[in-house]
Amino acid sequence: MSFLEKLGRERLFFDGGTGTLLQAQGLKGGELPETWNLRYPERIQAVHRAYLDAGSHVICTNTFGANALKFPDGGEWDLEEIIRAAVDNAKRARAEAGREADAYIALDMGPTGRLLRPMGDLDFEDAVSLFARVVRVGAQAGADLVLIETMSDGYEAKAAVLAAKENSDLPVVVTTVYDENGKMLTGGTIASTVALLEGLRVDALGVNCGMGPEQMLPLAEELVKLASVPVVVNPNAGLPRREGDRTVFDVDPERFAAVMERIAKLGVWGLGGCCGTTPDHIRALTAACRDIPVTPPERKRRTVVSSFSRAVEIGPMPVIIGERINPTGKKHFKEALRNHDLEYILNEGFAQEEAGAHILDVNVGLPEIDEPAMLEEAVCALQSVIPLPLQIDTSDTQAMARAMRRYNGKPMINSVSGKAESMAAVFPLVRKYGGVVVGLALDEGGIPETAEGRLAVARKIYDTAAEYGIPPEDIVIDGLTLTVSSEPKAAVVTLETLRRVRDELGGHTILGVSNVSFGLPRRDIINANFFAMALEAGLSCAIINPLAEGMMGAWRSYCALAGLDSQCGGYIEAYSGQTAAAAATPAAAASLSLEECVMRGMQEEAARAARRNLEKGVEPLELVNTALIPALDKVGQDFEKKILFLPQLLMSAEAAKAAFEVVKAAMASQPQEKQGKVVLATVKGDIHDIGKNIVKVLLENYGFEVVDLGKDVAPETIVEAAAAPGVRLVGLSALMTTTVVSMEETIRALRESGSGVKVVVGGAVLTEEYAASIGADRYARDAMATVRYAKEVYATENREEKA
Repeated sequence: MSFLEKLGRERLFFDGGTGTLLQAQGLKGGELPETWNLRYPERIQAVHRAYLDAGSHVICTNTFGANALKFPDGGEWDLEEIIRAAVDNAKRARAEAGREADAYIALDMGPTGRLLRPMGDLDFEDAVSLFARVVRVGAQAGADLVLIETMSDGYEAKAAVLAAKENSDLPVVVTTVYDENGKMLTGGTIASTVALLEGLRVDALGVNCGMGPEQMLPLAEELVKLASVPVVVNPNAGLPRREGDRTVFDVDPERFAAVMERIAKLGVWGLGGCCGTTPDHIRALTAACRDIPVTPPERKRRTVVSSFSRAVEIGPMPVIIGERINPTGKKHFKEALRNHDLEYILNEGFAQEEAGAHILDVNVGLPEIDEPAMLEEAVCALQSVIPLPLQIDTSDTQAMARAMRRYNGKPMINSVSGKAESMAAVFPLVRKYGGVVVGLALDEGGIPETAEGRLAVARKIYDTAAEYGIPPEDIVIDGLTLTVSSEPKAAVVTLETLRRVRDELGGHTILGVSNVSFGLPRRDIINANFFAMALEAGLSCAIINPLAEGMMGAWRSYCALAGLDSQCGGYIEAYSGQTAAAAATPAAAASLSLEECVMRGMQEEAARAARRNLEKGVEPLELVNTALIPALDKVGQDFEKKILFLPQLLMSAEAAKAAFEVVKAAMASQPQEKQGKVVLATVKGDIHDIGKNIVKVLLENYGFEVVDLGKDVAPETIVEAAAAPGVRLVGLSALMTTTVVSMEETIRALRESGSGVKVVVGGAVLTEEYAASIGADRYARDAMATVRYAKEVYATENREEKA
């Protein structure tokens, strides 16, 4: 029986942690666990055998960090040899255990340790290539499935899923990491991640690492509520702590199994463990949960589009899609496209977000530009600074494919028609990349004159989509808005189409509302009234100008009157204290302030704003103290409050950096004061430098001089750097349990050196208690916490020097 057949019939048990077991067998701090596939194959096989004997159905190859970044070509170890040996070790253990009929080998792939652009320096396609190489070797060696685990960035998870699907026919399971608030490092939520991964057609999804089973209980509950595919939950054995010279975890097998039994009863199909769990944990887990009945995952039939951090469900209430990123009839927008002015596009996006849009339509089609390249670039630029989901709007399927591939989430796609040629071109893209596609109610016969004709086309679109495995909830029917100035019954037919799609087909609908008024005076009056009529007829999504107050007024009024706006809260928030005249007149556009540019992450605009201020006579240092630093502080505070997330934080830091460069040029003749010097490093054996790099960017923006030693850094190298004049703080990072030992050794070496530096530590496997137990002065749960500690350290030093 294959893995997928097993997944659909009974609950599956995954294995537990690997690093802690290898440490017990002698794995040293900083030693690469994957090399043991070749050096000590019998020990790796013993770990697999122990989990199989404990009842695991799925054992993970010892390849979590096996990629070309960690094992480059020409290095001491051959990556492909390591992967083949890892799969072979698992196969040998399975054969020895007599479990070849009911146990499966998961090719384990963890994160690369690098942030993808624009937050980091790793290109999306390079990430795909890194994962693809692992998949090809692992599949050829005989893995039964691909397990993509411990992903804290949905974009990197997407790269890994595409690599798996484009280079093998193996089932794909993805487990991601969330904090206690259900947020990923890069801001993704459970809802947005489920939408992304189900759009990519993964076979199962879930959560692992980061916390113990009790903390994962509410996350598991939400996953089961939202997901239509089987859910997998693999917690840590609680939190780590030190006992003498050993790292132990605070949840024993009995307690672990008791909580996992509650998780199983939620309807979770896959159960296992992560850091700190042992064969004893898995044995207790299987005994407690083996006989709990399972039922097939329920198809949720939710229509969801998502960005990197936000999910918008179509159906509960009407959705506003901003139409202004479109050159049709817009002279200035066309000029911006010709001049490759992405800042203009971003400004349009920000304005619509502030006006209340839920989704942004993105159309850059002009005959004289390279639309595929421009659409891809515009989508990447928008999703780097704006959290709203995007609607990719193009008739060019090459442009559509490029934008969908690079899109960080599950987009809306505008559009497909009932023409056979259109469906054959668009549906394979939706099948591969995921998306909610707009179905135009027209076909080879043109636009039907009647609602009945348009419903017939809608049915054809639904039926053809189903042949590609695309469910009806991923289709939104465009009933088509024609102008009433030339077609007197056009609005009546459109409204009937909306009602019948809702009532007869159970579907969702969309309209480009303003088309109804072409050729008429005071189009705003017609548009607003038609919009209100369409909402009453069941319109699900409206492509409108959210800056048109009449349109937003119609939407807010409808939501209040239809009981969709609880206690009229949205309406009151929008209009309380406004006079009718003020409400009817949108605020005039103005140049953004430097603070606003930084907070929005607009690099070029921030540099221009800094120049404008300097030209007006503002002193450079005053600009830093009254604009740049306060803006960064506000962004940092919002990040800590979970109001904005890592992408916006980093883009704001880059915008501040661009402004600082302008200011520094103006201060070239003046002495520049640094806050202090900080040494940063990812410890020996660990190549994951995401956290360190984020800290570096923020420290530099706050005026600190950073000595970045990189990743996989030996203790003696860090000690040497810490002895340099002016260094008072060292920041150490580690992601994996197996490298925390190196962190402890490094701290010990720093203390023995007598340098007197303070040490701040961070990383996914650390807690405040654990950090204290290994001798750190401060645990920083995120980058801003490190910045605040650095300011504290150097403020204390400055006070002491003055005293």
